[in-house]
Amino acid sequence: MSSEMLPVSVETPNVEKEPGVSEGDEERHKPRLDAGTEPISKRQMKKLMKQKQWEEQRELRREKRKEKRKRKKLERQHQLESGSDGSDRKRIRRDGVHSSLRLVIDCSFDDLMVLKDIKKLHKQIQRCYAENRRASHPVQFYLTSHGGQLKQNMDENDRGWVNWKDIHIKSEHYSELIKKEDLVYLTSDSPNVLKDLDESKAYVIGGLVDHNHHKGLTFKQASSHGIEHAQLPLADFVKMNSRKVLAVNHVFEIILEFLETRDWQEAFFTILPQRKGAVPAHKAYENSSQDQQPRPEGWDSSSEGENCRNDPASPQKEEQGPQSSPVSSVSSVPQ
Repeated sequence: MSSEMLPVSVETPNVEKEPGVSEGDEERHKPRLDAGTEPISKRQMKKLMKQKQWEEQRELRREKRKEKRKRKKLERQHQLESGSDGSDRKRIRRDGVHSSLRLVIDCSFDDLMVLKDIKKLHKQIQRCYAENRRASHPVQFYLTSHGGQLKQNMDENDRGWVNWKDIHIKSEHYSELIKKEDLVYLTSDSPNVLKDLDESKAYVIGGLVDHNHHKGLTFKQASSHGIEHAQLPLADFVKMNSRKVLAVNHVFEIILEFLETRDWQEAFFTILPQRKGAVPAHKAYENSSQDQQPRPEGWDSSSEGENCRNDPASPQKEEQGPQSSPVSSVSSVPQ
């Protein structure tokens, strides 16, 4: 061949470096293969602790549900064996022992909510109604100050509400329907902790879905009307990893469960949603005492400070997590 073979030159890609970045800095910013040996960040530590608490609580919740299902099944079998002529499950449940306790949802906060929150309150009321109908000890259910946006939304989306049974739906304020000396407003701001339920009383739940924008509102209302007030004993039995904010239906269901079991801890752990990360208070105290042991070298103590913000007993402002769903102004109980 007349032509000569020329050597092929291999060109390396011209990678532009960021101005002001040396090779040493570039190397430090590369991901390391031995990242597992690096100290865990505060955020990672917080996630791991939350996950651990959630796993522990999930198993406990599962056991509580199993026990409740077994108890319900035995009750239904007993009713059938005792000569009940109804095979309908709902009919059997409605034949339970009715409680004289009155449970009131105060809907006088209509003007403080947007339509989105009104719809959430409507769903919570629907849940309360359904749970009360199937409860072993149904309460005397009152819906007061019913009107405005709430009534309009119920008319448009749930016309069957006019046929609801075993419920008193009133446009009047609860103070016009029930004697003042019988009223107890459930609010987390109250210094009084409820130890037991008095079935001669009427317990009021604030029907307010406000994303915690109106703190202390129901406590101020109860105080101004001279009405007795109290909060559920949540802190005595439960340590939660999130804000102590419960929906209206959660408070309603906890009271129904307590009337059946007479056990606050069982009532809380049967009803509280998993996202709350609830654990028994005694377990939380045990873990807390273990955490006070000397830490291994390299422990990042600042991660504890972050977890304190989720501690209900901490005076620091609680951090609102992305899991927080819009609920009524209930903190331990409705405000």
